[in-house]
Amino acid sequence: MNVIFAPGALKSLEKLDTATQKRIVAKLEFYFAQKNPLQYAEKMKDSKYGDWRFRIGDYRVLFDIEKDTANILKLGDRKEIYK
Repeated sequence: MNVIFAPGALKSLEKLDTATQKRIVAKLEFYFAQKNPLQYAEKMKDSKYGDWRFRIGDYRVLFDIEKDTANILKLGDRKEIYK
């Protein structure tokens, strides 16, 4: 599956410390290497940022899937991401 980061999501990832960046990227690589990555995701109810989310520690990754492409729309701390 192809993964595309929105500019804002990529910027949010780059602001994190290196260890956290590596942990998030490793987890995303694991999820998207699976046949059905949505088995690890939760469907968003009322979010303007994506239809799905992954929980990675205290961070959330909000994304949409179109055909064989995952669009990472927003990434951030769980306390701030939904504001």
